[in-house]
Amino acid sequence: MSDKPAVSSKPTGKNSTNSAAKSVTKSSPKRPATAKPRSRKRKTARKRLRVLILMHEDLVPPENISALSESEFHRIKTECDILAALQKLGHDARPLGVRDAVLPIRHAIEQWQPDIVFNLLDEFQGEAIYDQHVVAYLELLRAPYTGNNPRGLVLARDKALSKKVAMYHRIRVPKFFVVRRDRRVRRPKRLDFPLIVKSLVEESSMGISKASIVRDDDALAARVRFMHERVGTDAIIEEFIPGREIYVGVLGNERLIALPPRELIVDSIELGEDLIATESLKHNIHYQEKHGVRIKGANNLPEGVAQALEHNSKRIYRMLSLEGYARIDYRLSNDGQLYFLEANPNPELANYEEFASAAAKASISYENLIQRILNLGLRR
Repeated sequence: MSDKPAVSSKPTGKNSTNSAAKSVTKSSPKRPATAKPRSRKRKTARKRLRVLILMHEDLVPPENISALSESEFHRIKTECDILAALQKLGHDARPLGVRDAVLPIRHAIEQWQPDIVFNLLDEFQGEAIYDQHVVAYLELLRAPYTGNNPRGLVLARDKALSKKVAMYHRIRVPKFFVVRRDRRVRRPKRLDFPLIVKSLVEESSMGISKASIVRDDDALAARVRFMHERVGTDAIIEEFIPGREIYVGVLGNERLIALPPRELIVDSIELGEDLIATESLKHNIHYQEKHGVRIKGANNLPEGVAQALEHNSKRIYRMLSLEGYARIDYRLSNDGQLYFLEANPNPELANYEEFASAAAKASISYENLIQRILNLGLRR
């Protein structure tokens, strides 16, 4: 894909006035010269920015994306969409692939001097919890950046820590406990089955499958061992809440906008089967097509739930020190109780995905959404 941005032309305002009065005869009464009223409508030229886009080096779009297969394009769709949106907005956008070194970031900033860094990294050196260090490094370089600050990334990344903060503020969460790597499972007596086993720090449903819901101690021990050995992280074990899965996007630094709630829908779910957002369900496009997986507006909510979603999402966003944008995930139980699950400080930003589609419902176009994210980074 070319990094040449679209060239934007500056609008020019036109104000015309009559410079002289019409000549009149002696018999005609003299009329004062009149000027045409000035138009108050002025187009504001958007400042063209230099935007350095940080992304994993394996996700840098190639020059010719038309040669990619559907699955190959889907893998880099976010990067392609954001690069295209920035170019459509008239900005000078340059991708930078990063894997395990910060020196290329420093060189790019010193040599190119971007106005802002658009941060798409959700891991560094293969570790999810290291993304906060890249953002801290950007702060040390005094480089404006999009998305969340290091503190917000630390608090939101740890699912147990974010739940403890929410509990302190009297927001309902599922009962849970944590099993550190290489530790045996000791299930608290207060926690009954069914339970669900997740990674403590990974996002995007990594390691989650139908086997993640466990109904006895043997299955629990096996799944925790899988999380420790295969995913390589500590495990969080939560009370499983049957019901609906609902997401709320939030935009802002100080003044916040809670976007319309979205809901995970699976058409071909079998009777009695539990609805969970597995890794295949979220990322396998063939699985999505086969099972009718989609995200749509959360309709027919019980009385008061829509207001609670908006209110709680803003509270959680603030209490976790989040900035820029984030997504708050909930379960709505079958008896109408709302449970906070986790906050995602790096939600999917591809066009037509859940965050962008929620923004569209709030009359925020995709290009406008990307511009707002830039503005929030510059105002930090």
